[in-house]
Amino acid sequence: MSYSYTTSTSFTRTDARYVASKIEADLRQCQRFQGRPTDKEIADYVVEITELLAGKYLDYVEYGFKQNGKWVMSLRYSANWDGTLMVDDRPGRVSAAKLPSGATWSSFLSKNSSWSELTEAQRKSIESRIPVDRTPATAAGYESGSWEIDRTYGRNGGGVTRKVFGK
Repeated sequence: MSYSYTTSTSFTRTDARYVASKIEADLRQCQRFQGRPTDKEIADYVVEITELLAGKYLDYVEYGFKQNGKWVMSLRYSANWDGTLMVDDRPGRVSAAKLPSGATWSSFLSKNSSWSELTEAQRKSIESRIPVDRTPATAAGYESGSWEIDRTYGRNGGGVTRKVFGK
């Protein structure tokens, strides 16, 4: 006798909060080493990431330090929605490298095409739950350095890939 079965999973708000908690841990480590972001900024970013991941509206979000308008250190989290199994790494290993004098904390977020398919009322409803007030901007360039893909955080077919930029 043989048996077969199928399972299905769907990425839920609980899964989104789980992935956001991994990003939160990275930001806490950045705070410990570099003095930013603040506790309030971290809490607000977690709400933002949870909302956008839960709705599958996130393309990527970047946190880090800029100097002269260019990233000198960056943690970039790109969303993955293709349903493939992802390794769920432990958060951490954020660089404790000394930042150049005058580097300031910054964040940039890009939403995907699913966001633009929403009505204005739907977008406003979601934005009303997000405490981060983002202004329209274009992505910044990068100082000299290199990228390293070093972590993935995922659950139930969704999640993010972390890339680190720095010297």
